[in-house]
Amino acid sequence: MDAQLIAFTGVAAGMVALPGADFTVVVRNALASRTAGLATALGVAGGLLVHTALAVAGLAAVLVTMPVLFRTVQLLGGAYVLYLGISALYAIRRRVSEEGRAPEQAPGPEEPAGFGRALRQGFLTNALNPKAPVLFLSLLPQFVPDGQPPLPRTLLLAALVVALALVWFSALALLVDRLGRWLRRPRTARAIEGGSGVALTGLGLALVTGPLLR
Repeated sequence: MDAQLIAFTGVAAGMVALPGADFTVVVRNALASRTAGLATALGVAGGLLVHTALAVAGLAAVLVTMPVLFRTVQLLGGAYVLYLGISALYAIRRRVSEEGRAPEQAPGPEEPAGFGRALRQGFLTNALNPKAPVLFLSLLPQFVPDGQPPLPRTLLLAALVVALALVWFSALALLVDRLGRWLRRPRTARAIEGGSGVALTGLGLALVTGPLLR
């Protein structure tokens, strides 16, 4: 039995399950529909695939050693997460305003995010995460046994991370959908979306205004 592989699986599972912007986006979109939630989960896994592929190819090392390029990725990621957060808060404000109108004046329910849009949100939220290149570049080599060719091993570890992300975020989307009757109650949905908006806005601001993440 490969003890290092088992240890890596545990570490990677903990990393994937750690709440962050991708977790928040999956939950928010899964509240809209099961399809949107699963599409977002698939997009997050796709974003992780980009990071793991870069780490395997060694390109992440170039990114980490070039502060200007790294800061650019950090700003792009922060700006996108900030955009998602502000959009969620604006949607809450608009919904509260619409609920205060007379029934005949209020528009119909908002359409849930489509598959393509949800997929794109999940992918960009993860692919523009500036911490991921550093994380994978520092983590993957630690689990390559001495004497083994590094490329096949790192490819296996990278594939394992992507598979774990796909399973975890898909399960999260299905759980949110399963609890949808309760979670989609107007008051509960507003609270969750408001919390998501605040969390995403805070994460985005931290990335945009914070120091270089190294």
